[in-house]
Amino acid sequence: MTDRLSSSQRHSNMAAIKGKDTKPEIVVRRFLWSRGFRYRLNHPRLPGKPDVVLRKYRTCVFVNGCFWHGHNVDTEKIENTECCKIPHSNRDFWVSKILRNKERDIEVQKRLAEMGWHSIVIWECELKPKIKEQTLERLVFTLNSIYLRDRSVPHGMKYEIPESEGIGMVAEDFIVKSEK
Repeated sequence: MTDRLSSSQRHSNMAAIKGKDTKPEIVVRRFLWSRGFRYRLNHPRLPGKPDVVLRKYRTCVFVNGCFWHGHNVDTEKIENTECCKIPHSNRDFWVSKILRNKERDIEVQKRLAEMGWHSIVIWECELKPKIKEQTLERLVFTLNSIYLRDRSVPHGMKYEIPESEGIGMVAEDFIVKSEK
């Protein structure tokens, strides 16, 4: 089967696709903002310049296009999947490009994990109207779980405030030290 577009038309189509501020990214960003999450975009100091960076949660959110990042594409036998259709023209180029992107994504996530950051990947097909709300609610649940897990008390430890060290005592100690 041949491509229905000429090579110059295919080149123009692919070159016109944006790398930032895509529709799926904007959907995720608007949802997070409406839920009170504050973030930075494409942080230049983090590996891979993640689409959304939530510093409070030490979490990076990558909103990946299914085609460009090879969603559900088996690296051994490169075949079309439901959401990733590889063009017939110049197929070898596109296969190698998708494989490089997949390898780079894994490397970026490993580097972020070494730095103590969590990575969440949201696929473009997960933002289709039928499942968009469910995907975004799962994102919020995951972020809250990360926040609670990272800030929880280690298992078996309990914090107790002895009666002699009440809140009034701390305030009094501060006042006494600052008056001297």
